[in-house]
Amino acid sequence: MRSLAVVAALPAALAFGFSPSLTSPQRTASRSGVQSVQAIANLLQPPATSGRDDIGDVLPDCPNTIWNENDIDVDEWQAKYRAEDDVTCPIEIVASAEDNAEGTAYFERRREEFSEILAKHGTIWFRGFDLMKDPDGFRDFWETLQLDPCLDPIHSSGLRKFLSKRDAVYEEVNKQTLSKHYIGLHNEATHKKTATTGAFVCFKPATVSGGEFMIADGEKIFRDMPADILRTLLDREVRISVSNLDLDVLGAAPGDSKEQLMEKVRGLVAEKVAPKFDMDLDMVWGTDGRAMRLQAIENSQKPVNRHPKTGRPLWFCNVHNHARFLRDRRPCSVPEVGMTDVYFGDLSLIPGEMLNEINRVCEENIVRVPMQAGDVLLCDNYRVLHGRDIFEGDRLHAVSWFGEGSQLKADRDTGDVLNAFINKFVVGD
Repeated sequence: MRSLAVVAALPAALAFGFSPSLTSPQRTASRSGVQSVQAIANLLQPPATSGRDDIGDVLPDCPNTIWNENDIDVDEWQAKYRAEDDVTCPIEIVASAEDNAEGTAYFERRREEFSEILAKHGTIWFRGFDLMKDPDGFRDFWETLQLDPCLDPIHSSGLRKFLSKRDAVYEEVNKQTLSKHYIGLHNEATHKKTATTGAFVCFKPATVSGGEFMIADGEKIFRDMPADILRTLLDREVRISVSNLDLDVLGAAPGDSKEQLMEKVRGLVAEKVAPKFDMDLDMVWGTDGRAMRLQAIENSQKPVNRHPKTGRPLWFCNVHNHARFLRDRRPCSVPEVGMTDVYFGDLSLIPGEMLNEINRVCEENIVRVPMQAGDVLLCDNYRVLHGRDIFEGDRLHAVSWFGEGSQLKADRDTGDVLNAFINKFVVGD
């Protein structure tokens, strides 16, 4: 059946919405000697005889999302946030020659202090450190801080490829095929899975221009969002569509056999494909008006959550990146299968004027971070959203994810066969 070949493309949709930027700052920096991303990655690999434990096959799953989203008084909390002193996010820690000379001892000595800084500011930008210029040193960094590595929330989708599997380091979105895609603000989260902390590392900034990392404090987005929009979304909730499968070929089937075939395909995808992504997806026909479009849609959720430690409400929603209305207003070349969208909880459309206001507030709170080789952004993934601008040239950034108290597992299938297939034929190695 031809439709089954289309079904196999479902994992491509879980890219967390790659889309190009509507505008990007003018940049004039240029460097010679551009290398391929893979060549750069190969140079960064530690020697095979380094003796380090290979933890890639024993990483625990990403922790379950901690939801505490009910009975939030929007007016009370917005007033409280506006009365508080503004908190810098990110806070910068710049290495001196003496700091670099200490190596891992520097991070061990200041471990508890950095934990307190992260709790207060949401993100620490470590700048100018020599230690984190390769995967081996990057692992030394987060191990010294006693962070507990875990799998990416969408590991099994295949769109987060390991850069150094043995060190639990994933490659960020560096590929040339996606270089012109602006990645909007999002938490690295699904309705079901959320890493507590992420460490984003720059091994090589874009060799020509662009590619800046972007972050935004979810507390500030909550503070600045129009109260009527927050109340409406808290009441009506949202649902995120992560994939489109256009199966017009089924429309050629005669009479009742078309409906029977549609149900068979929907059931096949729901039973055999969707469970691989551990996202509690519903397979729904025609939500956006196209009768033969099968969408994979997450459960209904509120766009606001309380932080699991502080209890403070924050914007915890990927609408800035996932809403099709916003992405259609950026120069976007994402294949239709990978086009995400966001609806109200009853799957009705969110008005464009509401999405424009959400976009305005998110972008007003974006902080652009021009990371250089060895820089790391350590982010509280519940509180801080992140994204990435378009770029030219070659770029190599990576990320490791953490869940508190996670224990390494015994060897088991982590979905690498699927990962390899998707990265080769959909994303492109």
